[in-house]
Amino acid sequence: MDKGKIFRNLHAETFVIPNPWDLGSAKLLSSMGFKALATTSAGYAFSRGLPDGAIGFEEMIQHCRDIVSATDLPVSADLEKGKGDSAESAGETIFAAEAAGLAGCSIEDHTGDAERPIYDFTQAVERVAAAAEAARALKRDFVFTARAENFLHGRPDLDDTIRRLQAYEKAGADVLYAPGLSDIASVRAVCQALDKPVNVLSTADFTVPALAQAGARRISVGSQLACVAFSALERAGRELLDVGSFTFNRSNTMTYRRMTELLSSGTVA
Repeated sequence: MDKGKIFRNLHAETFVIPNPWDLGSAKLLSSMGFKALATTSAGYAFSRGLPDGAIGFEEMIQHCRDIVSATDLPVSADLEKGKGDSAESAGETIFAAEAAGLAGCSIEDHTGDAERPIYDFTQAVERVAAAAEAARALKRDFVFTARAENFLHGRPDLDDTIRRLQAYEKAGADVLYAPGLSDIASVRAVCQALDKPVNVLSTADFTVPALAQAGARRISVGSQLACVAFSALERAGRELLDVGSFTFNRSNTMTYRRMTELLSSGTVA
């Protein structure tokens, strides 16, 4: 059974998919019992000292190859808007993702243009249809996720978001995703409006049981784990600079020895 098929089968019930941002975090998360991983475009950009959206497509695909090489788990990629703006480029994105060894990927309807952040409805649907057609043309299974980005880009319009997701579903997407939903009622409304699996981006106010009850099949965390890691680094740096102490290096912190064992064997000691 190929990884795409394994990944597809996971959507039969609710599961959590964490988002590593580099090879070390991918190895750590792989060792913990998760069933699949997903890349984070923002987390990877942060690790490169860049803001979200600043990584080019070819570099992002190489990053995906690196993450795939670090784990035996299926990996789905956050490929932002893909290779370009056209429907043809959306199809090319799928072919590049499959060639990188990915089990799936997502493509957004966010344009990257602050003045026109969301693709027009017709263009967005055409892009999804082309990506879905490319995924069906592959020789192995591949899970294509279509994302409606309204809530992340100043358009908190639930009706339009659902309209878009329904059109993306009809155009052939395997999984639907509207990041930025902030309450269970909205999650439930999206899930009830669709027949195919829905991915939900977690928030501190959600729990896995509540999201499962609302109908979510896949729960991701986006850049949140990367932000947690950078927050810990910032707190430690502040203690060093402002206080002059080292209490951040407590016994519950991952040690040099444990990190060495993890990255040597791929298992947590």
